Amino acid sequence: MSSEKPVSHFLELARGIVPPMNPAGRPFVAGAAVLTFVLRRFNKRLGVVGAVLTAWVAWFFREPKRVTPTRPNIAIAPADGTVSHVVDTVPPAELGLGDQPMTRVSVFLSVFDVHVQRIPADGEVVQVSYHPGKFLSADLDKASEENERNTVWMRTTEGHDLVFVQIAGLVARRIVCHVADGEKVDRGQTYGLIRFGSRVDTYVPRGSRVLVEAGQRTIGGETVLAELPEA
Repeated sequence: MSSEKPVSHFLELARGIVPPMNPAGRPFVAGAAVLTFVLRRFNKRLGVVGAVLTAWVAWFFREPKRVTPTRPNIAIAPADGTVSHVVDTVPPAELGLGDQPMTRVSVFLSVFDVHVQRIPADGEVVQVSYHPGKFLSADLDKASEENERNTVWMRTTEGHDLVFVQIAGLVARRIVCHVADGEKVDRGQTYGLIRFGSRVDTYVPRGSRVLVEAGQRTIGGETVLAELPEA
């Protein structure tokens, strides 16, 4: 057996273990690497600290591959985290969807969770709306209304309206969203990121069968949040 095969096999295993990094993290990793180089010139121990910091920043911006369920008429979790609330409430006012309640599933992301967000269903983006606000702790229920947020309203291929909201928190001060009005989107597709610790709300139609509850962990792009009503 040639030496190339063991090397390629090792690299393939490494790619399966070490997830790729979201492009939004590259400037931060580069900055941390430069800082590490500067620190090491003054003190080797500080250089080690800088190297650990650089590795942590790269790990924070990881974007692992996910196996997304393919069956129709479901909404999958847009984020990794812990379900904090499942309630019936009206969707964000900036969308103009009226006062008809929807079911909201809130997922809280700690600084240790994957922080990219993923599209919960196949369909088309109807509206993207940014709303400035406060930076309250993201695990509070009132954070849905009072915190800075970015809201996406989409219509699924089955005709359902879904709303998913990136919400800033105490530490999170930057919301990134890569989709726009009228864009066709795919279930499980990465569409945004929040730095650093946050919350994502998903609103599904009333009558949906919610399959998660408070305290449960979700895996973005894989966990089924709800089975939607038959169109």
